[in-house]
Amino acid sequence: MAKTYLLSRTLDPILGVFTGLLAFHLNETNPRSAPAEGHTLSELISWKWNENSKLRSVRDQDEEKEWERVTREFVGASDNDKK
Repeated sequence: MAKTYLLSRTLDPILGVFTGLLAFHLNETNPRSAPAEGHTLSELISWKWNENSKLRSVRDQDEEKEWERVTREFVGASDNDKK
């Protein structure tokens, strides 16, 4: 069975992406359907990014402490072997 296309094999996906982006833009900017203050996509993304960066910094600090502890144990063991 032959596939049917609206415009062409290449233009149909491009038209779909363009239509989706246009619908998103209109939804975000239309006064009737605009999300509440603080709930736009860009604000939600920046909030999530900040939350993840805080978690990453805490995790990195914990890993650094763990690495220092392991290094001290390793260096202490090699110092005892030398004696």
